[in-house]
Amino acid sequence: MECDHAFLTEKANEYLASEHTEAFRSEVRESLERKDWKDLNDRFSTSLSFGTAGMRGVIGGGTNRINTFMVEKVTQGLSDYLTRNEKDPLVVIAYDSRHYSKDFALDAALVLAANQVSVRLFDTLHPVPLLSFAIRYLQATAGIVVTASHNPKIYNGYKVYYRDGGQVTPPHDIGITSCVLAVRSENIKRIREADARRSGLLSSVDPSVDEAYYHMVLSSLRRPALVQGSPITVAYTPLHGTGNVPVRHMLSLLGIKTVVVKEQEEPDGDFPTVTLPNPESSQAMERVIALAKETKADIVLGTDPDADRLGIGIPVDKEKTEYRLLTGNQIGALLCDYLIETAKEQHKESRTPLVGKSLVTTDLIRRITEEGGGLCKDVLTGFKYIAEQIEHLDAEHYFLFGCEESYGFLTVPAVRDKDAVSSAIAAVEMMCWYANHGVSLIDRLNALYEKYGYFTEVVFSRDYPGVEGKAKMTQVMADARTLKSGSLVAGRTVSAVEDLLGDGTGFPKSDVLILRFESGEKLVVRPSGTEPKIKYYLFLQGKRSVLERKVASIKAEFEKVL
Repeated sequence: MECDHAFLTEKANEYLASEHTEAFRSEVRESLERKDWKDLNDRFSTSLSFGTAGMRGVIGGGTNRINTFMVEKVTQGLSDYLTRNEKDPLVVIAYDSRHYSKDFALDAALVLAANQVSVRLFDTLHPVPLLSFAIRYLQATAGIVVTASHNPKIYNGYKVYYRDGGQVTPPHDIGITSCVLAVRSENIKRIREADARRSGLLSSVDPSVDEAYYHMVLSSLRRPALVQGSPITVAYTPLHGTGNVPVRHMLSLLGIKTVVVKEQEEPDGDFPTVTLPNPESSQAMERVIALAKETKADIVLGTDPDADRLGIGIPVDKEKTEYRLLTGNQIGALLCDYLIETAKEQHKESRTPLVGKSLVTTDLIRRITEEGGGLCKDVLTGFKYIAEQIEHLDAEHYFLFGCEESYGFLTVPAVRDKDAVSSAIAAVEMMCWYANHGVSLIDRLNALYEKYGYFTEVVFSRDYPGVEGKAKMTQVMADARTLKSGSLVAGRTVSAVEDLLGDGTGFPKSDVLILRFESGEKLVVRPSGTEPKIKYYLFLQGKRSVLERKVASIKAEFEKVL
């Protein structure tokens, strides 16, 4: 329709007047010249939203893309919030190896400086955990990291953190979002880099911050003498991301032999060797597994581009001819078990250890924690909710461990987000401890199953793309909420329903539904917070020989009806 064309043309020209990166401008100009209304509609029919922690989108020109203008617009909103609510605000900024990450980080820094907000900018790419640590170490007001985590190469993103080092939570997330929505393009303030640095508003993060982080992580080792100089081999891949320098540096300080996948060693926003730069993906870990077999490595480590997710592989035989990639739940169970058993043995704390886990993470973590005398708290999906637990600890508890099934782990309270770097070091310590006692990690995992019972989990999802997808997702969740005790799902009788939009659940209100079945299964249903899909988490517990044989068919039964 002509009116649609006129609307899109107007939006495109408004964008061109505000965007000053030529690569993004040219994409939009070319679409206008071709009268490619489908492409223009995709770029301008909506705008990337600033959610509860930031924004993520495809890199390119338009308001429905991430680009210089959108980064500046969001940063102006953040600047407005900080200058209205904080005295002498200071913001720390980091970025990963993705395309335009360094440019977007500088763009954000210059908008903040133009608004008289002091900025400390990392000169080189740095992982999420170091940004979180730096906020607290420098006593900053907030932080930004430019990353799209483990998403495909066409994406980038912008995450916002607050002074506790965790991603923003209420009331800050709501306040920042409101300010971002109020920003008009003509109100965005900018300053030249030379002027910002000359004024002192923009300066580089001092290397001493990195050294403080390394010292903190190495000081967190429970048995440093056991790890130092241990005659083991670690096979590692940073998947073209930010983990390469910090992980290898600390392993080097510990005297641990580390072999690295050369083709994945250097930062590269194209991620040329993988389909998806995610250590959850077996394809992404193929090369490091091959390297492990070649070098007879004792443990395999992989980190994603912003080094907040950690994948682990372990040998399944003494000859180290085959390796198994552990699930996020298995890694979490092993780390939790090691940390809580070590805490009991060393008697360092009279307080009770706290373990935080997302509600979609295996309940084996709870069994291990409570058996070990700890307190396990379930939180909503999102590591910022685990960070909240650390921030609000009472005098009777101390933080021990946090985990999410999606390969997110935290073993040090000085960081308030997933930390693949320090968790990798903790995993190496754990492996050294068991190896010193003639026990492999496979042996230990099997021992946990023998002690607590066999736990396994299945995750699947349904995609709902396009404008109509959101309405469909809403209807699916509404239909799911009609289920009640006695309802049948996949031939199983529902025994209890917990709706987190209701009152008295112990959680902040959230679009999450938990179904429990008389046959023992548990199903958690929730819309994804970052993608147009509904995710289903199916938890199974029972006899190992039966579940290993039937898990695929059980999953198929649920997928068929959901």
